[in-house]
Amino acid sequence: RMRPGVRYVLGPGATTMAVGRRLGLATTLLGVDVVQDGALVAADVTDRQLLGLVDGRETHAVVSVIGGQGFVLGRGNQQISPAVLRKIMASGGLVVLATRRKLAGLGGRPLLADTGDPATDALVEGYVPVITGHRESALYRIRPATEEFR
Repeated sequence: RMRPGVRYVLGPGATTMAVGRRLGLATTLLGVDVVQDGALVAADVTDRQLLGLVDGRETHAVVSVIGGQGFVLGRGNQQISPAVLRKIMASGGLVVLATRRKLAGLGGRPLLADTGDPATDALVEGYVPVITGHRESALYRIRPATEEFR
């Protein structure tokens, strides 16, 4: 599903690392990596580096769901800072990955965003397609964590 000329920020985790491996790239397990046109642009980037890498480019953030909790932003992927996420949401958007089992484990609770900036969390609020397998997806809601835990 990756399009030519578009940058993809791969968040941390085994699921996103598997995407990198499928592309034949040496992406990191715990870091944030940037790929474009089947090549690794940068590995294990900081939020400052990431900000420069997404500036002025169509970019999508590929993130996975933390099982049992439902967080997609703000837990383990702080490199995708509010400033970075605002640029990504203006030019591309989120690509969320999760197995059906992981989504079922949430028991209907929404996915959560907790970047530390409520206005940025509100940018991702709503329904997003979650890729659950090859040519499979499910529509699922993302909410700001601050709204969910009131």
